[in-house]
Amino acid sequence: MTVPRAHVLVPVLTAAVGLALAGSLAGCGTTGPDPDTAVSVASPESATSTDPSSSGNPGAADGPDGEPRAVTTGLDAPWSVAFLGRTALISERDDADVLELRDDGGTRVVGTVEGVGAGGEGGLLGLAVDDEDRLYAYSTGADGNRVQRFGITGEPGALGLGPAETVLDGIPSASFHNGGRIAFGPDGMLYVTTGDAGDGDAAQDRDSLAGKILRMTPDGDVPGDNPFDGSLVYSYGHRNPQGIDWAEDGTMFASEFGQNTWDELNVITPGANYGWPVVEGAAGDDRYVDPVQQWSPEEASPSGIEIADGTIFVANLRGSVLRTVPVAEPSGSAEYWPGEYGRLRDVTVSPGGDLWFLTNNTDGRGSPGPDDDRLLAVSLTE
Repeated sequence: MTVPRAHVLVPVLTAAVGLALAGSLAGCGTTGPDPDTAVSVASPESATSTDPSSSGNPGAADGPDGEPRAVTTGLDAPWSVAFLGRTALISERDDADVLELRDDGGTRVVGTVEGVGAGGEGGLLGLAVDDEDRLYAYSTGADGNRVQRFGITGEPGALGLGPAETVLDGIPSASFHNGGRIAFGPDGMLYVTTGDAGDGDAAQDRDSLAGKILRMTPDGDVPGDNPFDGSLVYSYGHRNPQGIDWAEDGTMFASEFGQNTWDELNVITPGANYGWPVVEGAAGDDRYVDPVQQWSPEEASPSGIEIADGTIFVANLRGSVLRTVPVAEPSGSAEYWPGEYGRLRDVTVSPGGDLWFLTNNTDGRGSPGPDDDRLLAVSLTE
C-alpha cells in the first residue's frame, strides 16, 4: 500500500461505543458561519504524528492506495455526488444544476432545481437516489430548506429532470448552518441533516426541524418506530452536521461542524441529544452523547463521510485533508494529502469500487486552481 503524506492522530477520546468519556469543555457562541476562516484553539495536546502503516497502531485503517486522478474538472461549487445505477450525478450549490458525468469525463446539465436561493452556505446541497431511481435533493428555497423528489427521464448521456415533488419543507435556513446531507439508510428510510440556521437554542427544541438529524419514509412521512411519537426527529442537539453513513453492522456515524473549539464525529442513536449549544465536543455530561472523536476546526471542518470496508472516510474543508477513521477504533485517524487538493466537500465509493472525493475551492472560501473544482478518484487498499 502506498501511504502518501499521511499521519495518524493518536486517539484524543476513548471510543464511545459503550464506554464513558471524560473531560469538560465550555460551550461557545451559537452564531456565525462555520469556522473555515475563524481562529480556532490548538488541537488536543495528545495529538502526535506517526506513520499509519506502523505495526500495531490502533489508529491505522485501510485507506487510499496510490495517487488521486481526475475524474472530471471545472466544476462550480460542487456539493454532493449520488449514483443512478453507474451514472454519477453531481450537485452544484450556487447555480442549482444537477450534472450528469459522461463516460468521457465531461459533464452535462440534467436539470436545474427551480426556486433555489443560493447565498452563503445555502443553495443546492445534498443528493440521494432511491431504489426506484428517483432523485432526492436538499436545497434552500424562499421559505427555508426543503427536500424535493424528481423523476429521472432518458438514458445515461441524455438524462432529464422531471417535475419536483416536495417531500419536506419548512426546514429553517440562513446564510450559514444549513446542514444538507441526505442519504437512505439500510432500513430504507431517508435521513436528513439540518443545521441550527444560526439559532442554537432551536437545536434543543424537538418541535423545531433545525439542528437535527431527521428520519422519514421516502414520501416524507413519520415512521412508526421513530423515537418521538409523530416527529421526524431522530437525534437532536446538532450544530451543523453534514456527513452521515452506516457501518456494516448498522451503526450510524455523523460528522459535525463545531463553532470555534471542537468539530465532531458522532455515533448516532435514536432519540439522543448531542448537546449543542450547551456543550461543544466532549463534556462528560450524562445528559448528552459525547463524540467518538473531535478535532479543532482549523484541522478539520468535516463535511461528507463514507464508510467502506470498516473505514470511515471524512472530507475536510478547512483542514484540506482526506481523513480515515477505523470503525472498530473510532478514536484514531490518519490523514491523506494535507493541503494538496484544497477544501474537500464530499467523499463516496464509486460503482467501480474506487474512492471518489470532491474538492470545494470555488465556493467562495477556497483558493481555486486552474482545474478546480475537481472530482478525484483513488484506488482503495485490497
